[in-house]
Amino acid sequence: MTELKTTKLFNPDADTSLENRLLISGETTHMMILSDNKYPWSNKLYQTMMGNFWIPEKITLTADKQQYALLSKDEQAAYDKIISFLIFLDSLQTKNLPNIGEFVTLPEINLLLTIQQYQEALHSQSYGYILESVASPEKKAEIYKIAINDKFLRSRNKYIVDHYQEFINNQSERGFVKVMMANYLLEGIYFYAGFTFFYNLARNGKMTGTAQEIKYINRDELTHLALFQGMFRELRKERPELFDAALEAELADMMRSAVEHEIEWGAYAIGDRIQGLSAESIAQYIKYLSNFRMKRIGLDPLYQEVVDDPFPWVERFTDFNGAKTDFFEEDVINYSKSTKLNLGGLKGKFGKK
Repeated sequence: MTELKTTKLFNPDADTSLENRLLISGETTHMMILSDNKYPWSNKLYQTMMGNFWIPEKITLTADKQQYALLSKDEQAAYDKIISFLIFLDSLQTKNLPNIGEFVTLPEINLLLTIQQYQEALHSQSYGYILESVASPEKKAEIYKIAINDKFLRSRNKYIVDHYQEFINNQSERGFVKVMMANYLLEGIYFYAGFTFFYNLARNGKMTGTAQEIKYINRDELTHLALFQGMFRELRKERPELFDAALEAELADMMRSAVEHEIEWGAYAIGDRIQGLSAESIAQYIKYLSNFRMKRIGLDPLYQEVVDDPFPWVERFTDFNGAKTDFFEEDVINYSKSTKLNLGGLKGKFGKK
């Protein structure tokens, strides 16, 4: 197994000719020259991520505080569990992203990973603002502890943490691909039962401020998906020998496990107890998303029988400014505002672009 090539913090003698500028194990001075990026899509994505700046406290949650007390017992329990889980996920991302960036030898991609790290911290802050706005100090402290103390969530969280820890302990090139996949699963699968729960509350006129916060977070997460999709595409071009049948089978198994975990989580946290949602519809939605995510990184979808989106109404919440962006095509419309990427704002049948 090939170890990742480490680089000096500053190497003025690095050969940065195009053939030596690689995502990993390349030559680099670590100087950012944003007018000379190897991957044209990276600058478009940079501008979008920077244009997505937002401040959680600008969203008023006064009505949410009143509505939180009026939620049903099941709605409030799901709200608490999901908020706690999402805080954990973004906290984990904030901590782990530098472990990935340490071995990236393209400065423009490191820049995007740094922006992502900031945004993950902002998301954790936004969840904290939500809790401070709707819950008492005592209840807020209890909610924070759910992700640590709840036996189901502790087991659930261990799966993705173990993949991150495996890379920290064994930093190989194949391990880099797997940690990219683990990040992709967290961003593209693990958030979505929770996001859907909040959007479902909002479409029923409940906790609309919280849903607005989630919408901005979702907007950021779509750019994070775009980043890792781009990294997968470029690494596959640069190092095709890494993506052999055995590794692709491992990546498929990782996706399958993540889907199973998210489906189990949806049944545990939401189940058939929330108006407008069911354990079965959530399971279909996660499989639908999985198919889309796999196709975008060049892997075969796992659930060929799932072709329809069971939650077409979600698109009303993830359609930002009516604009559409695909960072891997030449034309980008309204990229400074758009986050309805051709990867997350799903429309119609699976695979339709």
